[in-house]
Amino acid sequence: MKSIFPFVFFLSMALICQGQEVKTASEHQIPGKGKISKLQWLVGYWAGTGLGGECEEVWMPAVDGQMIGTFRFWKEGKLVFSEFMHLIQEEESITLKLKHFNPDLSGWEEKEEWTTFSLIELGEEKAWFEGLTMERKGEKLLISVELGEKGVSRIEKFSYSKKTL
Repeated sequence: MKSIFPFVFFLSMALICQGQEVKTASEHQIPGKGKISKLQWLVGYWAGTGLGGECEEVWMPAVDGQMIGTFRFWKEGKLVFSEFMHLIQEEESITLKLKHFNPDLSGWEEKEEWTTFSLIELGEEKAWFEGLTMERKGEKLLISVELGEKGVSRIEKFSYSKKTL
């Protein structure tokens, strides 16, 4: 029985790490290295589901070390909110900054503030940011984001298919 324990333990740990939906950086962790050119797999129009409704994202190709994206979410035919997203090359790392907007374009964040996700790790077609993961699988884009409210956090999943405009 003792000889099986290490095998089962390491197999369990491998499965846990493989299925890790979002990552969190340690307090003094240096941001992950990556080039914005390695995120070109995001470019395009993506439509699907998340947050119990319908969603779309559009990502434009990089210009001057920056990729611009938009997101909108609607439920039962009514726009709930939208986002303006900015992937920015910052020295040897990448930062995702975004702002949320109500249907009347009033912002959630203050004028000079952004919701920011720092890069932790960049794979072939997968990017782990602080609390957010983006992964392309063929013509699918899967996004997992850690959301928190009143001290309780959960992972919200978005599943998109690549579409044409």
